[in-house]
Amino acid sequence: MVSTLSHIKEIERVAMGAASGRDAPVVQSWLRCLNDYNLDPAAAQEAYIVPDAMLREHREQAEELIRIGRSGVETLFRQVAEQHYVLLLSDARGVTVDFMGDPTFDNQLRKAGLYLGSEWSENRAGTCAVGACIVSGKPVVIHQDDHFDTSHIGLTCTAAPIFDTLGDLTAVLDISQLRSPTAKASQKLALHLVSATARRIELANLMARTRNDWVLRLARSPEFLDVDPDAAISLDGAGLITGMTHGGFGALARAMDLGGVTTRRFIGQPISRFFDIEIDDLPRFMRGRADGERVLRARDGFVLFAGAIAPAASFRRMAEASPRLPRALRDLSFGDPAMATLQARAAKLAGRNIPILIRGETGSGKEHLARAIHDGCGSAGKFVAVNCAAIPEHLIESELFGYAPGAFTGAAQKGKSGLIEAADGGTLFLDEIGDMPLLLQSRLLRVLSENEVQPVGALKPRPVKFRLLSASHRDLGSLVAQGRFREDLYYRLNAAVLILPPLRERKDFDRIVDHLLHHIGAENDEAYGLDDVARRALSRHAWPGNLRELANTLRVAAALCDDGTIDIDCLPEHFRRDASSTGEDDGMAALRRALAECDNNISALARKLGVDRSTIHRRLKRTMRH
Repeated sequence: MVSTLSHIKEIERVAMGAASGRDAPVVQSWLRCLNDYNLDPAAAQEAYIVPDAMLREHREQAEELIRIGRSGVETLFRQVAEQHYVLLLSDARGVTVDFMGDPTFDNQLRKAGLYLGSEWSENRAGTCAVGACIVSGKPVVIHQDDHFDTSHIGLTCTAAPIFDTLGDLTAVLDISQLRSPTAKASQKLALHLVSATARRIELANLMARTRNDWVLRLARSPEFLDVDPDAAISLDGAGLITGMTHGGFGALARAMDLGGVTTRRFIGQPISRFFDIEIDDLPRFMRGRADGERVLRARDGFVLFAGAIAPAASFRRMAEASPRLPRALRDLSFGDPAMATLQARAAKLAGRNIPILIRGETGSGKEHLARAIHDGCGSAGKFVAVNCAAIPEHLIESELFGYAPGAFTGAAQKGKSGLIEAADGGTLFLDEIGDMPLLLQSRLLRVLSENEVQPVGALKPRPVKFRLLSASHRDLGSLVAQGRFREDLYYRLNAAVLILPPLRERKDFDRIVDHLLHHIGAENDEAYGLDDVARRALSRHAWPGNLRELANTLRVAAALCDDGTIDIDCLPEHFRRDASSTGEDDGMAALRRALAECDNNISALARKLGVDRSTIHRRLKRTMRH
């Protein structure tokens, strides 16, 4: 390993324009550290772990991605754990939101920053795999003294980007070692594994977010088409591309001589522009067809294998019934009258730059509605969500407004842009706005009235323009009357109000349950169903946690069921108590009568009910307990 002094001198030579044998991404990052971030290679800094409250906010915003990517992340860790790798999943700001490592080395890993909550943004940590990956959007190996900061030159880190379905970088997957062989070439396998896992996470994310769309999986070899495709594309009913796995499709695009076109440019384009296929041709690519029938030709003659997955029929009928609603808004409901009124109102407001206040109970889907409004307005900017209740009061000002270099002790040398500025050109969603401190309410009011934001410690404001959405489960009018919320800001925020109904009042409960089960099944490559007893138990519950509570309940029940059929035993204890106290014994008696009608033949009864024999056995055991 090189000495600290020789490492610093090498960076100084590169800064003076001397040739370097380092990989181009390393040299480019070093120059950014020197010229853009004003970092000093001689000033070694310890790894930074964000405060617990801030980590909770980052993890909350990345909650769905963590859940979707969990299977792939765990598989990768099992592959590399014996080589003493640590696995980090970082969000787009470089904060580690998921972590796997040997707990025996917790102290060493935390000190090195290979730990939950560590921030590896390039402007803070210098040249590192996560930071360089965020900037370049490409897989990268930063090996030992490739690192800028001398405190990190013992590490080897390999990272790959994870893009969302629209092409925005949403996370970085990194595997690192505290110590490794000297040769950088030793990390080639690590680079392959982390890139392949990032591709699989993108596919899982695309499948999880697909409701009304077809999904077309693409592979260069038929053997891996249905299990590990190279890429996937989602298509709406008109054959327009609505999303894709950008990392994988980018490689295919280069093979098709489309390397000069960014993958985001494919969104909204007809599939027929790139492949010799129309939307009506997709059924012939579905699973069960011979490999020879699933050959797809690109317009330039490039040959791929393709597998199509159709949208559920119920979702297609819903789409046909609501053709004028933007797709993102259409997906929020399955026929509930109150939601239909809200969706129509939201669709009219989505195209106008009018502040909207969303009200509803905890877990009722306020952020989902806000995202749908953003997606429905066709804005090219980002959707930036801020949970005002999750950020500590002493941090919320710098998080929202950013800060200038040297604004306070511990501030980054180059300063930091705030979340308000990050929403410039897009949508700022302020969740639980009622918890914002009064002082910051005044500053927010100035931003809204002047269309400019002034970072903490800055002398001049910066212009910003964004769509403002806010939400609260509390009555802001009552807070105004109590003097806990500014009246002038209140009237700025609620130019339009959308009130989400609680889950217990929705008329489309059964279809919501079926949709969530379809969604969970797509994630797990399984098919799930509910028996009548379990469905009745779910429908009687008050659901104080609303959609979030329902989704978590079904996710656990799906994990516990044996044959794809969720019965009452798969639900939490309180559902079983409620079922036994509300006459479910009648259902057990009906089961025994049905079995008698089948001459006590369990197999015959299972076929009659369309369930597995094990389900009948479990139900019968329950009757014996009762």
